[in-house]
Amino acid sequence: MNYMLNISLRFFLFWVMQVLIFNQLEFGFGIHMMIYPLFIMLLPFDIGDFTLMFLGFALGLTIDAFSDTFGLHASSLLMMAGFRIILFKAFSQREAYDPLKEPSLFDMGPRWFVTVYGSLLLIHHFWFFLIEIFRINELMWILQNTFMSIIFSFSVSLLILTLISRKSRAK
Repeated sequence: MNYMLNISLRFFLFWVMQVLIFNQLEFGFGIHMMIYPLFIMLLPFDIGDFTLMFLGFALGLTIDAFSDTFGLHASSLLMMAGFRIILFKAFSQREAYDPLKEPSLFDMGPRWFVTVYGSLLLIHHFWFFLIEIFRINELMWILQNTFMSIIFSFSVSLLILTLISRKSRAK
């Protein structure tokens, strides 16, 4: 029960933070603060593929419903969830991950986390802006939005991860 309660609470908190706080911030220069991909990253290693995809779609769809983005967030999270499965297999240590650990900075180490989450954030943001702008002749604008948003989203995600992590409080 604690397992499901933890996932449900994180789902709700990431949704609230994104919809009520980060969607309201205007930075300019094409910067969009998107911290909700951290929810998909922090799901347990042993979660099923269908459950992962369903949670990604559900979170994206609920954010879309309150952001008037017509499926951009849902599509981007589905893309990220699909690549999460592939990247977790590619970066697995030996044969499998320890089910007692979670895919976080503190359990897996900074090198693993920055590589995997940075790659997933790149995929998520690039897909989001590619679908949003939907013109290949605007590729430089897509790349600018992607990289500027990644810098801010990754930084805020690290801050949030530090605040919600049990390991960081124990030390």
